Amino acid sequence: MWGNAFLLSVLYLLTGIVVESIRRRYHAPFFERLSMALDSLPARALELTHTMEPLRAAYFTGRITDLGVRVVFGVVTVAVIFLLALVVGAIMGVLRWTLMRATRGGGDGPPPGPGRDA
Repeated sequence: MWGNAFLLSVLYLLTGIVVESIRRRYHAPFFERLSMALDSLPARALELTHTMEPLRAAYFTGRITDLGVRVVFGVVTVAVIFLLALVVGAIMGVLRWTLMRATRGGGDGPPPGPGRDA
């Protein structure tokens, strides 16, 4: 679970670096939209935690640079991916535990079948 979350985080960040590099060099609309799509995950997470507005204010007043915003977005993205992996892993663990418990019959022995007293 942690390995998958780490791999997804690295791939997301590498994709972001490549897209941002291309976007800065070639101002094609496709890469502008792709960059905005990649930024929507951390932006929405920051909106949900009510920290996007202070970050926006810091950016527009010059207290944080473009690189600083990118670092914040990268850290938030990694945190969201790890949180999602943890939640999905926990859900799968509970489902597996429930399935294993159900297939064992809960310790009551085998269910009655044909030729057995019910």
